[in-house]
Amino acid sequence: MSEMVATTASKNTGFNFQKAQMEKLAKHLFLWTLLMIVLFPIIYIISISFNASGSIGSKLIPDSLTLNHWKYILGIPYLDANGKEVLSPFPIMLWLWNSIKISSVSAVLMLLLSTTSAYALSRFRFRGRQSSLLVLMIIQMFPNIMAMVAFYFMLDFIGGFIPWLGTDSHGGLILVYLGGTPFNIWLIKGYFDTIPKSIEESAIMDGCTKFQAFWKIVLPLSTPILAVVGLLTFINTFSDFILPSILLKSGDKLTFAVGIQIFISDAFSGRWGPFAAACFLGAFPISAIFFTIHKYIISGLAMGGTKG
Repeated sequence: MSEMVATTASKNTGFNFQKAQMEKLAKHLFLWTLLMIVLFPIIYIISISFNASGSIGSKLIPDSLTLNHWKYILGIPYLDANGKEVLSPFPIMLWLWNSIKISSVSAVLMLLLSTTSAYALSRFRFRGRQSSLLVLMIIQMFPNIMAMVAFYFMLDFIGGFIPWLGTDSHGGLILVYLGGTPFNIWLIKGYFDTIPKSIEESAIMDGCTKFQAFWKIVLPLSTPILAVVGLLTFINTFSDFILPSILLKSGDKLTFAVGIQIFISDAFSGRWGPFAAACFLGAFPISAIFFTIHKYIISGLAMGGTKG
């Protein structure tokens, strides 16, 4: 009897082991399939950017490689098959720099305004505090595009006195982007609420001022949420197309998203190779920032949503 029980137990153990192995194999196959689906467009874009044919239906592994597509995007002259010098008429690198500049300045100013406002709402009790929080919550329900007409006339009016804050200026575009602070204030405030006040009180008892406690204690502890807000602001402004296309008109002031759209529609002529190179180039700034601060992303978002 005991031998039968042992045999049955052994068979069940073997069956469970095989079942676990099959489940593990199925999970691995599923994850590898998802990975290939995600990576294939990226790999294909890189392949087209170095493919001499430069056609959209080219092979994944090119028959011949070339750097001419990248030279076209980077503004470096080169000789075509007929020996004629080719130089791109589009200032793509200038457009890329404009986007990086606007996004970086917007992120820094957004952090400055959002952090100070969130700290005041989190730590101080004053008349109108609850009403301010309610107004901020209501404002963030409406996208900036709903106020586009008002933004345009406001910047047009300001531009009459301060040209670098008017329409067709990077300063005016940044000013509009700063209208998105309510969401970030709520996010950062939620994180500040999780930091015990006793830490600041201890610092103040040791001789720190209120500002020193905020600068030297609260901000370093809030690095995760600040990294998240900075990254999200950079991504949103860098990839935005609608607002820059309405507010910016001069060719040398266009952002990367608007400039690439003009590059496609006006004189694209089937140049998939340069377009693929431009796409990869445009993804580099965001990717570089993400991989630099990615360790803060999950913790920052999780802690920011703990309290409201």
